[in-house]
Amino acid sequence: MARESFLIRTDPKILAALRRWAEDELRSVNGQVDYLLRQALREAGRWPPDSEAENDDNTDESNS
Repeated sequence: MARESFLIRTDPKILAALRRWAEDELRSVNGQVDYLLRQALREAGRWPPDSEAENDDNTDESNS
């Protein structure tokens, strides 16, 4: 799957908390943001059906 990058600006306190959370779950910050976005998209009903999304759950989370 092709990956795209984009810049995000956030409050330093949010980034620090995100870093701690990512470390606790053995993910990179990038992997944690990706995981949280996928989870939010699913909950909002904006993610593809499960059959299409299954392969996307196994993304490389080591990219930060």
